[in-house]
Amino acid sequence: MEMKGDMMMTTNIPGIFTQYKAKDYTPRWRYDGKEDFAAWQKKSREKLGVLLGLGKFTKVAPDFQVEWESETEDYREIRFTFATEEGFRALAHILIPKRGTAPFTPVICLQGHSKGMHISLGRPKYEGDEKTIKGGDRDFAVRAVREGCAAIALEQRYMGEAGGDETGPKCDKSLWALLYGRTAIGERVWDIMRLIDVLEAEFDCLNMEKLICLGNSGGGTATFYAACMEERIRYAVPSCSVCTYKHSIVETVHCVCNYVPQVADYFDMGDLGGLIAPRALLVVNGKDDPIFPKPGVDETMEVLEVMFKAAGATDMLRHVEGQEGHRFYADPAWPVIHELLKK
Repeated sequence: MEMKGDMMMTTNIPGIFTQYKAKDYTPRWRYDGKEDFAAWQKKSREKLGVLLGLGKFTKVAPDFQVEWESETEDYREIRFTFATEEGFRALAHILIPKRGTAPFTPVICLQGHSKGMHISLGRPKYEGDEKTIKGGDRDFAVRAVREGCAAIALEQRYMGEAGGDETGPKCDKSLWALLYGRTAIGERVWDIMRLIDVLEAEFDCLNMEKLICLGNSGGGTATFYAACMEERIRYAVPSCSVCTYKHSIVETVHCVCNYVPQVADYFDMGDLGGLIAPRALLVVNGKDDPIFPKPGVDETMEVLEVMFKAAGATDMLRHVEGQEGHRFYADPAWPVIHELLKK
C-alpha cells in the first residue's frame, strides 16, 4: 500500500480500500440547512423505505390469535401471534402490570443477537442464557413492568422461535432476502409496524400516544430504523447500535443483518436520526463497546444535534453512556425515559 498525494493506492485487500474511502465520505442526502427540513424528512423517509425494501411487502389482515394467558404476582401475560404478510406469522408476549392504572405506557422490547425473546422476558431457556440476562440488563420486559409500563416482547426474524435455535440467531438466511429486493432490517421494521397495528386494535389498556420502542445491539438497530419509518413510535431507545457506519459495520465484522445496500451512499445514522425528530430519541452506548465504538457514537451525536435543532426539538434528544461495553444500561436509562415521557 502506498500514498499518492492524499490518495491511498493499493493492489492488496479490497476491504482496505473500502475502509479508506469510507473515512471521509459525506452522504449525498445529508441535510445542509438550505432545504425545508420537513421536505427533507419526507423525501428521505421515502428513500429509506426503498432502501429497506419496504415496497416489497403487502399488508394483510392480522388474524390476531391468542395462544395462552397466564398471571403472576406482578403482571398478566398473553402470548399471541399475528400475520404480518402472506405466509408469515409473528410471535409476541405482552406483560400487563397488575399495579397502576390503565392505560399503561407500552414498551416494545427488541432483543439483540441472542437466542430469542425469552431473554427480554428474563427466562433462561438454553445454556448460557442466565449469564446473558444478568450480565447486561437484557431482561427488558421485566424491567419495563417494574417501571410501571406494559411490555411487549417481539420475536424478531431469524432469531429464537422465528428462525433461530439454541445456538443463536440464523441471520445468514437473511441474505436470501437481498436477492428479492428485501433486507433483514426491513423485514423486522415491517413486523414492528404490524405489531403496532395489533396493539392499537386489540389492547385498549395501552396508551399508544406514549409508545416506546427499546432494544440493544441488533434490537437497537431495529428500534432505530423502525422509529425512522414509523411515526407512531413516540420514544425510541436504541442501545449499543447508533454509530457511524465507518466506525462500526465498515470497520468491524458484524452480522449480515446489519447491512442495507446503498444506505451509506445517501445517509449515515446521524442523518437518519433526523427522521425521528421531533419525537424523542435516547441514544444509549457503552464507552468500551468494541463494535459500536465511542468515537463513532460521539460523531453521530454531533450530527443528531444538528438534526434535532433543525426540527426545533433539541430537548427531545438525549444520550446515556454506560461505563462498560456492549450491553444495555437500565439504571441510568430509565430515569431519562421517565423524564421524556413527561414532555
